[in-house]
Amino acid sequence: MNFLYKTIFIRSALWLSVSLAVFTVGGCAKVGPDYVRPDIPVYKDWNSQIKAGLSAEEMNPQTLAAWWTMLNDPKLSGLIERAAAGNLDLKKARARVREARARRGLARADLFPTLDATGKGSRSRSGNDTGGGLTSDLYSVGFDAGWELDIFGGVRRSVEAAEASLQYSREDWRDVLVSLLAEVALNYIDARTYQARLAVAEGSLKAQTETFHLTQWRYQAGLSDDLAVQQARYNLENTRSQIPTLRTGLEEAMNRIAVLLGEQPGKIRGEVEKREPIPVTPLKVAIGVPADVLRRRPDVRKAERNLAAQTAKIGVAKGDLYPKFKLSGSIGLEALSLGNLFSAGNHTYSLGPSITLPIFDGGAIRQNIEIQSALQEQYLIAYEGAVLIALEEVENALVAFAEEQYRRQSLIGATQAAQQAVKLAQNKYQGGLTDFTSVLDAERSLLSFQDQLTQSEGTVTSNLIRLYKAAGGGWTSPSHHEKI
Repeated sequence: MNFLYKTIFIRSALWLSVSLAVFTVGGCAKVGPDYVRPDIPVYKDWNSQIKAGLSAEEMNPQTLAAWWTMLNDPKLSGLIERAAAGNLDLKKARARVREARARRGLARADLFPTLDATGKGSRSRSGNDTGGGLTSDLYSVGFDAGWELDIFGGVRRSVEAAEASLQYSREDWRDVLVSLLAEVALNYIDARTYQARLAVAEGSLKAQTETFHLTQWRYQAGLSDDLAVQQARYNLENTRSQIPTLRTGLEEAMNRIAVLLGEQPGKIRGEVEKREPIPVTPLKVAIGVPADVLRRRPDVRKAERNLAAQTAKIGVAKGDLYPKFKLSGSIGLEALSLGNLFSAGNHTYSLGPSITLPIFDGGAIRQNIEIQSALQEQYLIAYEGAVLIALEEVENALVAFAEEQYRRQSLIGATQAAQQAVKLAQNKYQGGLTDFTSVLDAERSLLSFQDQLTQSEGTVTSNLIRLYKAAGGGWTSPSHHEKI
């Protein structure tokens, strides 16, 4: 019973010391600079002119979270959901979040005492001359406790850095998600665009085949020479030669989508190979103001968190300049025989503080502080660069989206005029009022304008996707924003 009281007393004294130290440390300032988010001034409005359905109104959060639904394409929405669940890069980013969370827990563990149980048994024999050749046993059990007091806040800075690193990993996961969803959509639009271009080429091939047969008939009837036949033929074969290239592009787009979904190339071929129209963009798109975009962009947010983590690491490095205080204690039992180990009077204990102070290290600590400070400067520059890149991407996306719509309207007019020109040229050629060169030129122009118009329609939708990506859309979706 006496041993029990002493044990309780010793442990209480030890934990009282720890509690007092915690209370004391809680009121101490932390070494190193306190992090303050940099204030980078940006323009209130976009430099590019807001036009062609765009507006500076604040973007609806629900629209931004699931922007692909604005294209009204259920197949695209299904592919995006599968990519969010199966993409390998996203899984790897999620694993990095788990690693960062564990590292934060590891850093926090240094704030608390450690307690170890020990047990030991030994047998020793002395020499005949020195100890008479006696054999003795020694048995001991006990508990060792220790804690390094974070007087100057170095450990707390380490925890602060680990917390910011965890937040960085989360933003990195979101950044990967934003890019992934945009890439799936862009490749899907590419696939639909290739299908539309194939339809244009095959339609032109059919029309040019009829023209070729017409020139053959006129040549056989003596109404034309062989030159018209050969011109019609090379025009026909030139169009035919474009089809394999378009098919290759279509296959590559479908294979890329499959890989983005975390599946083998060719896996989704049966789902996408049926020709469907290019999704049409909404009539009005709200983009918000520059400050809104910077708050949403995960790449900007993760650059800022990286800077915060590095700022805390300066404090960790500076903490090595100061003394380190440690409380340690132990209680146990010790006896020469196992049977007497738990007998009264065989208990042992020790309790006391220790201190270590760096005196000479060849300047290593101060050089490490300089390294961490230089890294902080680099991360600050990287954060400023991320802000500029984000603004640049949105500005470029705004211009591209608006101007491509104007280009599409011009191509619509050019295609309509080319269709009329083909009819007129064919009529004049059949009536003997002109040579076949007019028909040849008209058919070439029509195919070119139709192909350009089809590409432009795909580009308009792709530019909208790039605009949503530049605005940081996608990562706030409830279905994708899992707890990480």
